[in-house]
Amino acid sequence: MSTSMSVTKSYTNRLKSDVKCMLENFEGIVKLCKTDDDQTQVSKATRSELIAFEMEVRAANIVRAGESLLKLVSDMKQYLILNDFPSVNEAIAQNSKLFRTKQVECDRKLTSLVDDMSTELYELEEEYYTSNYK
Repeated sequence: MSTSMSVTKSYTNRLKSDVKCMLENFEGIVKLCKTDDDQTQVSKATRSELIAFEMEVRAANIVRAGESLLKLVSDMKQYLILNDFPSVNEAIAQNSKLFRTKQVECDRKLTSLVDDMSTELYELEEEYYTSNYK
């Protein structure tokens, strides 16, 4: 059970980290959109280029975090499919029950065939031994 708990904690940490990254970068982009009228030593064109570059970096970080979330969802699905022991056990039990029923049915049919064949064989032997052509 501890393995399951550690995997769950790992998934939770990844989720929180990626969502936090997306939120922080989005907030950063919104803050960059504010216009500052106070001129600094850096020219307006240079400042615009700097802001545009920072927005691209933050947008790339948001995309990376989104891709990481998609990978997390994929990992969780895979983990669930591979480690869903109760449903796997239930499927095995159902198949086992079905095969046991088939086995009983086949055994019954084989027993019936053996009985029929022994009866027929007995009659054939009797016919052969009482026949004039032996």
